[in-house]
Amino acid sequence: MSYQEYKVLRKRKKMIRDHRRSSSDVMLSAPDKPLIIIVTFLVIIGFLAIFSATAPKCMREGVNLGTFLFKQGIFACVGFLAMGFFAKFDYHKLEKYNKKFLWIVLILLCVVKFTPLGMEINGARRWINLGFMQLQPSEFAKPLLCMLLASAFKDKVKLFESSTITRVVIPLLIVLFLVFKQPNLSMVIILLVTGLAMYIAAGGPMIILGIGGGLVGVGILSVIPKLLQGYQMDRINIWLNPGSDALGKGYNIIQSLIAFASGGFSGTGYGGSIQKLAYLPECHTDFIFSILAEEFGFLGCFFVIGLFAALVHRGMRISKRCPDMYGKLLALGITFIFGFQGFLNMSVASSLLPVTGVTLPFISYGGTSIIVFLSMIGILLNISKQRIKKIRAEVDE
Repeated sequence: MSYQEYKVLRKRKKMIRDHRRSSSDVMLSAPDKPLIIIVTFLVIIGFLAIFSATAPKCMREGVNLGTFLFKQGIFACVGFLAMGFFAKFDYHKLEKYNKKFLWIVLILLCVVKFTPLGMEINGARRWINLGFMQLQPSEFAKPLLCMLLASAFKDKVKLFESSTITRVVIPLLIVLFLVFKQPNLSMVIILLVTGLAMYIAAGGPMIILGIGGGLVGVGILSVIPKLLQGYQMDRINIWLNPGSDALGKGYNIIQSLIAFASGGFSGTGYGGSIQKLAYLPECHTDFIFSILAEEFGFLGCFFVIGLFAALVHRGMRISKRCPDMYGKLLALGITFIFGFQGFLNMSVASSLLPVTGVTLPFISYGGTSIIVFLSMIGILLNISKQRIKKIRAEVDE
């Protein structure tokens, strides 16, 4: 093929691509029904797991056995209302609210860090105490990251343009810094890896990625001597050998592994978990997958993992079929967060990775978490309504 023929072919492909992006070639359809079914199953499983995991705690505290389930039900109702709203709200209009949403997230993170409303639990200051619930502002950083990066990368990846630096890069770095100082390293990892996935999907220059990766590598090597002497190295040692401090830092992971072993292939049956009887702390949040493993065994774990795999598949399919780059990147970022956070939680519970404070999407107890996740599902459903009409391009030989 000559250079002139190559230019003609590229021009025709560009015309076809532009034609596909035109409004006349976009068809509207019903929201993705399989996605709705998958999410509904996950939320119901979450209700069952939360009631089973918290009933003994409620009994010890002398309150109604369904206290946690009732609260989670209210949060889920709010989340489903938000999902319905965003499923009807045109996702293209979200760009207009990037700046306002950014300021809201920054203000909430500053309230956590610098005001008495900030609430500290187990050494981490991540929540705002509202009385009837604890609001976790860092959860809002997930959709914020997807919205900002989708807007910045929809035409071309231009990281070093002044507008991108001032409107996207610097604000996100401030958000990451405030989240890191809570401390919430697991959230920072989720945001960074999601941003990396969106950058690669948008076709960002690999040379910038290589240089950035090299700088990060040098930074990690420079702090390794400090890590080898402190708490972080203790966590790595405990991960490699939990029995070295079985009653201390290795206690949680040992109890979690006991839950997996007790569950076996088919589990002990719903409500039959022993580890939830004050043996496994935070069994309704970070380690809820362990309770599922004990009560429903390998079969239950396989079913939950299958639901998350199906969720990621539907999200990627929605991203692929979206008629514009902004929607593609937005759907990909949201889907990646679901899949990656689910993988982290299940990996921690099974000791595949060191312990981090990551919840299992839609299943773990948490008001802010389920509201934000269901809202992002609403955005995915709205994106799924717009698809490209199939067209046949005639290219002359």
